[in-house]
Amino acid sequence: MNWNLPNILTVIRLLAAPGVAIMFLYFHRPWADWLALSLFISAAVTDWFDGYLARAWKQESKFGAMLDPIADKAMVVIALVIITGYSGMNPWLILPVTAILFREVFVSGLREFLGAKAGLLKVTKLAKWKTTAQMVAIAVLFLGTGLEHLEGIARQGLTTDQYAELVSQGLADPIRSCGTRGCSSYATMVGLVLIWVAAVLTLATGWDYFRKSLPFLRDGK
Repeated sequence: MNWNLPNILTVIRLLAAPGVAIMFLYFHRPWADWLALSLFISAAVTDWFDGYLARAWKQESKFGAMLDPIADKAMVVIALVIITGYSGMNPWLILPVTAILFREVFVSGLREFLGAKAGLLKVTKLAKWKTTAQMVAIAVLFLGTGLEHLEGIARQGLTTDQYAELVSQGLADPIRSCGTRGCSSYATMVGLVLIWVAAVLTLATGWDYFRKSLPFLRDGK
């Protein structure tokens, strides 16, 4: 195992995954939301840098190839669990998150079953787009939860619709930049659209891996 910069960045990203959850244990919201968002974005950026540097400096290694997808999955899974828990179990979020988690567990189990042959399931460009879509969606959803608290909606125990109704009645101040519904509502809406896109890409790549593994799943192979 070589402790070069690309591998160090990958390890940092792996350690950042539980760090996102720890933010909600030691900090009150909305600080926890903003710190988690900052940590998540910083870690996501290293996902691009470690691969780029490894190729540019010719420092690609088996350790990095093994740890990189693990770090990505850890970040995505932990962040999605946190967001789902704080979303009030929104079904529009639960469905795509369930699809994403199912695929990640399924493909991980498939790779473990194939053992040495798992190297045949190489990461495709679509899989890289899938990971990018997941991380962008998660970042936008974290932004939505942070804005919700800054706007005072959650602190007042109000839903977005109730808040908009109070604004229309002149009983609450409107959010200047995004209208009566507030920036959090729009950020969450965009985040939900993106997470559905990510879920579709995730299932598509899962099916692609399963299809490629079929010859090795038959008895006698």
